[in-house]
Amino acid sequence: MKRSLTVSRKRLGAAVAGALALTLVAACGSGGSDDGSGGDATGGGGASGQTIQFFLSGDANQGGGFAHMAEKYKEETGVTVEIVDIANADLPTKLKNAAQANDLPALARVGGVDPVWKDQTVDLADAVDGKNVMMDLSAVDPDGKVLSVPTDVTAVGMFINKTLFDQAGVAYPTSEDDIWTWDEFVAAVNEVKEKTGATYGMAMDRSSHRLKAFVYEFGSEWWQPNDDGDWATNDETKTALEYFKSLNDDSFMPRSVWLADGDGNALFKSGDLVAYMSGSWQIADFSANITDFEWASVYLPKQPVRATNYGNAANIVVFDGDQSQVALDFVSWLYEPENYTELAETSGFLPAVTGLDITYAEHAEAFDLYNQEIAASPDVVGLIKANDLKFEVAGLATDGDPVRDETVKYLNDEQDIDTTIDNINSQLSEQLGALP
Repeated sequence: MKRSLTVSRKRLGAAVAGALALTLVAACGSGGSDDGSGGDATGGGGASGQTIQFFLSGDANQGGGFAHMAEKYKEETGVTVEIVDIANADLPTKLKNAAQANDLPALARVGGVDPVWKDQTVDLADAVDGKNVMMDLSAVDPDGKVLSVPTDVTAVGMFINKTLFDQAGVAYPTSEDDIWTWDEFVAAVNEVKEKTGATYGMAMDRSSHRLKAFVYEFGSEWWQPNDDGDWATNDETKTALEYFKSLNDDSFMPRSVWLADGDGNALFKSGDLVAYMSGSWQIADFSANITDFEWASVYLPKQPVRATNYGNAANIVVFDGDQSQVALDFVSWLYEPENYTELAETSGFLPAVTGLDITYAEHAEAFDLYNQEIAASPDVVGLIKANDLKFEVAGLATDGDPVRDETVKYLNDEQDIDTTIDNINSQLSEQLGALP
């Protein structure tokens, strides 16, 4: 059943392509060009016949939305947008190497702005002006240059094996009026596990992005710096991490996910996991690839705070060069309301453009739920995202992921909770310091 969803999202915190049309290729060098001249901002005009390359990851997993839009763009303008789908883990290195070899593509969809190529980007401000893009999720430098704009919004969420819940006769919240606490969630999942013989109760992706949502729900304000650049967190973070460790017992949660980088997605799709804390990007994958049981998105637990961790799933950047205007024309076209709506519907995106009527062919209720979770989240979630973007624009990043890596040591009994928090404080203070 199709349902419409009119997107209206609060500000993120107070602080803040047949065959001729599209070529899906393995990762290679930059696309060819003629003279690089661009057309007007709505369709590429004089650029007809050119090919530009668009580096990204996971398009096929999310319904091939960008490939679909590239095909449409070819039909309308004669410009070929060649989608180069690169494994997510390889994309940052691919772009760094391309930048150093002066062989960057025309544009890319990235997880963040990299200092290696930051100065080789062009300003996207004019391309998205008046498009209602959520600029609070854009990377903007102190001079107002828009380095990147979000392609979609991501949010952490909970999935359950509905078949197992139904088999066990255990209820789960279906409205905002009856959201469970973590204690209630754990009890319900354990009951389902015992009654159905499932091997594990729950898995959470080995990611500080997921862990952020968890600790927010206990009242944590994550880690923040003071004016002197000393980082700290509040007492609720300690409570949350202690609770998280109690769940990682190889019964309720498989220790292999956090301690050995096991695949929570594969565990859930096997049907032997009661619940999976991951995020909105999984909806398209589960819709296409889970056929042996029914699944559902459900409200995240609270303890006592209701929160998710949300932000830009990925951002578009355009690189300076002969093809930059052609790429800017494509970006401008992509964010036109009709086109962006089609992209969001094809890919199953939570939209990064406000005021659109998005109609999802499947699991519309899950998208409704995610938007409710975002709207109900405390301001600190947006504040932390805004801080992250400031460090990104400044070219400052940590060596690895201190929160995740130190938490792994804690879960593995290599250190106690106080040492874990002290180590995180110290690493963030040394590597990031004060807000730019």
